[in-house]
Amino acid sequence: MHNTQEGFCQSFSKNARLVSTCRSLSCCFWYRTCVLQAMSGSEQDWLALRPREPSPSQCCGGGCKPCIYDVYEKELAQWERAKAKQDKSLLTEKREQVNLPPSHPGACALMSSNSVLNPDTFTAFSVSSVEQLTEDTYQYKFELPGNSSLQLSLGQHIVLRGVVNGLEVQRAYTPISPGNAEGYFEVLIKCYEAGLMSQYIKTWKKGDMVFWRGPFGGFPYQPNKETSLEKLPWSYQENTYTGRLNEDLMKTIINSCRRRPFVLICGSSAFNEDMTRYLKAAGIEENSCFVF
Repeated sequence: MHNTQEGFCQSFSKNARLVSTCRSLSCCFWYRTCVLQAMSGSEQDWLALRPREPSPSQCCGGGCKPCIYDVYEKELAQWERAKAKQDKSLLTEKREQVNLPPSHPGACALMSSNSVLNPDTFTAFSVSSVEQLTEDTYQYKFELPGNSSLQLSLGQHIVLRGVVNGLEVQRAYTPISPGNAEGYFEVLIKCYEAGLMSQYIKTWKKGDMVFWRGPFGGFPYQPNKETSLEKLPWSYQENTYTGRLNEDLMKTIINSCRRRPFVLICGSSAFNEDMTRYLKAAGIEENSCFVF
């Protein structure tokens, strides 16, 4: 009986140690699982905050500085710094000095310093009126807070963001209102039947919120710097239709000027590259032309 009890006790002791060991291993496994889940959750949180690379449709093709890809690279670098330090507050540091309440002492200063627009982020503006001018051309008026102004300089444009069938699209437009117009700005837009952005623009009505960012570009013009009539655009001459511009025609235009002109170029990226190359062949130096 004693031996039986001793054997039972030994067996019980071994089983107890086994159970204890199993429980210990179970606890370790549970702890490691919790840690891994926590790490996984944290990693997923950071991945959710990672900036998304823009699609080609999101680039307006207007040569904006910064381009949406520049903005993406900047935000990605900011995200990487914040992730390395495990500090999510670093993701919002660039917004701390914008969108101040009207009562804030610095609000007026920001408003007067063109803060109503931001090249890096989109700002919502309300449509105040829609006027159809032709079958496919519309004039849109947008409200600006208070008596603020876009304060655009000559040749500057702004970028519109729209979503069509789940696809984000961006296009550049130049406001037609005076650069110092207070409380509003206007854009004139021709809508195309097959245009992606046109599909979005056609839905606008009074009160809709539309997102813009900018300004971009600009031309450093000094009033009265040029006075000769030869500076007028080529289309003001008798032959108003010359066909497709090529290198030979460009040389003819340049050689017809009494002095070497200062040339302004505005068009698609391919057009701008071609014109710059033609002008160089015609003897126009890089500092004698400006590309919008």
